[in-house]
Amino acid sequence: MERPGPSEVTGSDASGPDPQLAVTMGFTGFGKKARTFDLEAMFEQTRRTAVERSRKTLEAREKEEEMNREKELRRQNEDIEPTSSGAHVVRDCSKSSSRDTSSSESEESSGSSDDELIGPPLPLKMMEEPSNHIEEDILGPLPPPLYEEVEEDDDDGDSEEEENPVQKIPDSHEITLKHGTKTVSALGLDPSGARLVTGGYDYDVKFWDFAGMDASFKAFRSLQPCECHQIKSLQYSNTGDMILVVSGSSQAKVIDRDGFEVMECIKGDQYIVDMANTKGHTAMLHTGSWHPKIKGEFMTCSNDATVRTWEVENPRKQRSVFKPRTMQGKKVIPTTCTYSRDGNLIAAACQNGSIQIWDRNMTSSKVRLSQGTTCLPWAHVEAHMIG
Repeated sequence: MERPGPSEVTGSDASGPDPQLAVTMGFTGFGKKARTFDLEAMFEQTRRTAVERSRKTLEAREKEEEMNREKELRRQNEDIEPTSSGAHVVRDCSKSSSRDTSSSESEESSGSSDDELIGPPLPLKMMEEPSNHIEEDILGPLPPPLYEEVEEDDDDGDSEEEENPVQKIPDSHEITLKHGTKTVSALGLDPSGARLVTGGYDYDVKFWDFAGMDASFKAFRSLQPCECHQIKSLQYSNTGDMILVVSGSSQAKVIDRDGFEVMECIKGDQYIVDMANTKGHTAMLHTGSWHPKIKGEFMTCSNDATVRTWEVENPRKQRSVFKPRTMQGKKVIPTTCTYSRDGNLIAAACQNGSIQIWDRNMTSSKVRLSQGTTCLPWAHVEAHMIG
């Protein structure tokens, strides 16, 4: 049998794959066309599916919330119904009890009326007893009048107001100034009230100007006038142009209102026995004070058991020396000192509890008082002298 030529092959054989060739090559789909995919359509279908799922999820949540709300309303209604029914029961019981009481009262009234009409008359003593009880009740002690209680309340309020002294301070504004991290041991206010100076255990002296202060409340100047000595006392002069600085050293300093040094007291000779023969203090200072009327004069007291007066114009030697003594004539250390109001007297409080007073122009003790003191305003001294 002859095989057909190329021109005699049918259209189906020409277009279709050759099965023997597919088996030989090992491809099951040999000769088929590759599939094509539309990515945009697939993405759109995926988006729609996601939107549909999210919508169904939201609807399910809304249904659950509605179910929960309905359950809560049902519970609230169930809680209210028993209370209302109980109230109705109580009302019914109260109505029935009122009816019973009214009926019993009516019966008693009827019985009492029958007894009054039918029974024998009561004796006179029994008739008088109720009136006597009533009179005793009426004649009992009367309650106190109300106005007395009101007055007592007012007195209590007045006492409370008197016991609270903070309310009496005429303050309208308040600020907090931060000096440092250690103890603030000295304060000095300018006579005009415009400036404040502070000193502490951190050896610093800080200047505060209220007129030029901003919202930060910071000091406009800070210095250490006594190097590594703690500040013990700061005091403005009467004119406000100088500041007396007393520290833990034996030498007091005077600085101007801007912090520049004006003078420094001389240090005495610690090997001299008589402290009146030295030119200055030989031990740690305690405090100092300006003369109330003489400009440039001040005094200091020290652990060397002396009180010394100074002049700003003569820093090389003290003006006068006062030596506190006990009744037995022994040395005693003064802890604080001050001038009188007119400046003619000097007072010093000592460690043995005494207050000793001298004439400013004399060195002998004039008055000796007994009182433990750490701070010495002159009004306190005058009160003891009068007493």
